[in-house]
Amino acid sequence: MRQDEFSQVLIVGAARQGTALARYLARHGANVVLNDRRKPSQLREARSSLAGLPIGWVLGAHPVRILDGADLICPSGGVALELPLLEEARRRGIPFSNDSQIFLDRAPCPVIGVTGSAGKTTTTTLIGRIAQAAAGNSGGLRAAWVGGNIGNPLIDVVDEMKESDLAVLELSSFQLDLMDRSPQIAAILNITPNHLDRHGSMAAYTAAKANILKFQGPEDIAVLGRDDPGAFGLASSVNGSLATFGLEAPPQGLAALLPDSSALPVLLDVHIQGDAVVLESRGRITEVLRLDEIDLRGDHNLLNVLAACAIAAAAGLPVEAMRAGVRGFRGVEHRLEFVRSRQGVDWYNDSIATAPERAIAGMRSFDEPLVLLAGGRDKDLPWDDFCTEVTRRVRHLVVFGETAAMIAENVRARAGEWPESITICSGLAKAVECAAAIASPGEVVLLSPGGTSFDEFPDFAERGARFKTWVSELN
Repeated sequence: MRQDEFSQVLIVGAARQGTALARYLARHGANVVLNDRRKPSQLREARSSLAGLPIGWVLGAHPVRILDGADLICPSGGVALELPLLEEARRRGIPFSNDSQIFLDRAPCPVIGVTGSAGKTTTTTLIGRIAQAAAGNSGGLRAAWVGGNIGNPLIDVVDEMKESDLAVLELSSFQLDLMDRSPQIAAILNITPNHLDRHGSMAAYTAAKANILKFQGPEDIAVLGRDDPGAFGLASSVNGSLATFGLEAPPQGLAALLPDSSALPVLLDVHIQGDAVVLESRGRITEVLRLDEIDLRGDHNLLNVLAACAIAAAAGLPVEAMRAGVRGFRGVEHRLEFVRSRQGVDWYNDSIATAPERAIAGMRSFDEPLVLLAGGRDKDLPWDDFCTEVTRRVRHLVVFGETAAMIAENVRARAGEWPESITICSGLAKAVECAAAIASPGEVVLLSPGGTSFDEFPDFAERGARFKTWVSELN
């Protein structure tokens, strides 16, 4: 039985994913109950968007009674799987699913899935641009659809898709944790410590990410980052063919990428050769575009470009579309986003950096002296490398939020002869004021927090938006 044919579905969490899935299932004849711990007054917009559909609402709590009669339960990505309601559902043997898995069941066209600890939104956006550049040309691609963990859940538009389309789906570890379907083209960019407060261990986090590959068949393609041990270490889990990407060319060619005993075919690799991004496939090297045509900062963004080109090549998209998709792309909002220049100081918003590893990549994207704004809420992640990088690259550190004192203490413990200083602020608004008073002409003020936003804001996007507002209001 397909998962959209269950008759009584309980959806837990009325955010984007939950409301999109409720809309789809209700329109397809399922009896849907939408449950959220928030009160009705907090969900006016969600309830209005589903007005007129036969959807039951249970708000303010998660009573166990709502499991009675349910033959499918769909937790949204932000809902902890340790919730007593979900534990009771498992005890009763009720199957679990989510919007992304049901989308994979119903999609009439090939699906590209992208996951990783960092870079997946930028890479997914780039693939979408490449696919859109290819659409309508002689290759037969009608339209490209981009969504999932980025933008709108694709279940909302699956009924509009045709066989000649291509869907590009960003997938988080929260979504993958529940899934027993894999897309036809599945990409893992990197796997570094993240969301350990949710998954509990790196082994569990890696296992969730690996689900994107686990259910592929022999005809499917996996795309793995060669430069990341966490991602490339999953090559033995690939069931079909393999495509790869990395900053440098494979030293002994594609055939030597895997152990001699491996029968896994390596279809292609994308890397840098000289001053260009190139595609190596079937013994032939093709230039995709020159490095000076890429407008994104940092090696991590260069890897995102390489990944997008490798994934596009695996999907059969032409090099001309890759070039068109990358050219002119200056990044996604809240990801090393330029905000303004003020009194000779450039301000950048990297609010998406919700893990220390991502904040390190942000710092490494600049040669200019940095005033760094860091803080927020911790995810039980290691901060040692972040603190060491601060002492190497940052002229002045401004910390804020729940982790402020912890970060300051750890940086001071590693500072040694570091002559610079640290300012501790209660919140981001005050941190912006302090940074404006401290920064000198020729420097960069960078918000790259390393922690989540949940101590002060509902999500990283709201944090970034408020940061941009406060920076814009500086005299």
